[in-house]
Amino acid sequence: MNLLDIEQLSVRFSGQADSSPAVDRVSFSLRRGQAFCLVGESGSGKSLTALSLMRLLPGGAQLSENVRLQFTDPETGVQTDLTQLDADVFRQWRGRRIAMVFQEPMTSLNPVMTIGDQLAEAVLHSAADLSDTAVQVRVLDLLHAVQLTDGERFVAAYPHRLSGGQRQRVMIAMALAGDPDILIADEPTTALDVTIQADVLRLLHRLQHTRNMALLFITHDLGIVAQLGDQVGVMHRGRIVEQGEVATVIGQPQHPYTQALLACLPQRLPREPRVAASEMHSERVPVLRIQDVCVDFPRQGGFWRRRTSAFRAVDKVSAAIAPGEILALVGESGCGKTTLGRTVSRLVRPSAGFIQFQGHALDTLSGRAWRGQCQIVFQDSAAALNPRLTLATALTEPMKVIGKGESHADRLELAAALLREVQLEPDMLWRLPHQLSGGQRQRANVARALVQDPVLMVCDEMTSALDVSVQARVLELLLRLREERGLAMLFITHDIGVVEYISDRTAVMHQGRIVECGDTLQVCQQPVNPYTRKLISAVPRIAL
Repeated sequence: MNLLDIEQLSVRFSGQADSSPAVDRVSFSLRRGQAFCLVGESGSGKSLTALSLMRLLPGGAQLSENVRLQFTDPETGVQTDLTQLDADVFRQWRGRRIAMVFQEPMTSLNPVMTIGDQLAEAVLHSAADLSDTAVQVRVLDLLHAVQLTDGERFVAAYPHRLSGGQRQRVMIAMALAGDPDILIADEPTTALDVTIQADVLRLLHRLQHTRNMALLFITHDLGIVAQLGDQVGVMHRGRIVEQGEVATVIGQPQHPYTQALLACLPQRLPREPRVAASEMHSERVPVLRIQDVCVDFPRQGGFWRRRTSAFRAVDKVSAAIAPGEILALVGESGCGKTTLGRTVSRLVRPSAGFIQFQGHALDTLSGRAWRGQCQIVFQDSAAALNPRLTLATALTEPMKVIGKGESHADRLELAAALLREVQLEPDMLWRLPHQLSGGQRQRANVARALVQDPVLMVCDEMTSALDVSVQARVLELLLRLREERGLAMLFITHDIGVVEYISDRTAVMHQGRIVECGDTLQVCQQPVNPYTRKLISAVPRIAL
């Protein structure tokens, strides 16, 4: 049966009466015991749709007058139009009938309250007459339901003491406190590693069926849709352009936007034949050679914060990158891959081992000479650019430092050429970072990295925050730069789909060590190490 029928849902922001609404006449139904996936790129309106159902719209946003949100009580069959409920009445519905899990648990949890106290608040919201003992029992039951079995430890813990996956499980437990009929999950796995993501998805799937809930799952990952959903709606510019059963929409998409979205998946992008790693490394001096590199971070304790011990983040890692080769470094958060990338970029000093660049020991090269040969592109494109500097300044300042270009006009011309190379228009030189989209900012970071004509580029999770279509264009850009400039790359990521598309060789990192390394197709299709097999099997995929 349908628990909630959404008809003609539109959302406008004040001051935009003449423009298209952010959500435009959206209609779909949530059925008991089924998962409806709302998929689309950033800005498509999918999160606004969820916030509309929870009546948590941001200031200035208004629902259309002709919207109909019809809730049907699963026990009595009584129908209620949620738009007609008083705010105080709906506040009681929120959590009991309909609950939501947000994308970022760290910003949703109170940092100065224990997990137990926060769960107890959620329980009392739904059942204010429970005794203290009953509340404690209920809190432990909720933690056990989301597979946090050591409940006593988590009750006393603060959010910062938990991992990302554990925090997201706590958020799910909090949403379940009122035994809701409908659970909305807004991108709950975006920031999680692939194995933790798989655990959370299995948990949601199990809870949906055991509690017979309707699940509205919002995502931009079509692989998750194929794995979790029963029905899917594809959103584009505020509208649902296609909806139906998951197998039908993904297997036989009818709308051009859905077709384009599926075509942008890394596993479906066209790729030139790879050169065998043995050919790339035969009789050629590697651009980069890493031998038994270790990186230790001190642990401090006591009143004077003296060093008491050391934590080894990178443990005897060895690898090599040939000219023009892309080596993917893949692993979960905390495995040491970003620390290794920063060590290669001389942002972190190794504790042991040595690094060679084009046959020369790295510590014998001057800082300026090395910066010209190796550049790094960071994960957070916004934080990597000075918010007060236009792209023109961000690109011409390093040129001036290294003496590139005879005048400011020459440097502006070179900057415009760099923007064209990364497929941005030259008139964007006069824009500030906040005036660019995420994909445009990341392209601008690539352009800045190319100022000094580097031989090696370290790409640290540079596509993790991008939509699938933007990610596809950035990956194609990197491959084109490799071909035209002969760039070697250390590509750090946790996305196996991206690894399969872009890299020549893949190194899998776990607990500070490389546990498997070889040709990408061999590592991804015939993994040898048990951890690699676990990593590959956790990736949500769409059958080709």
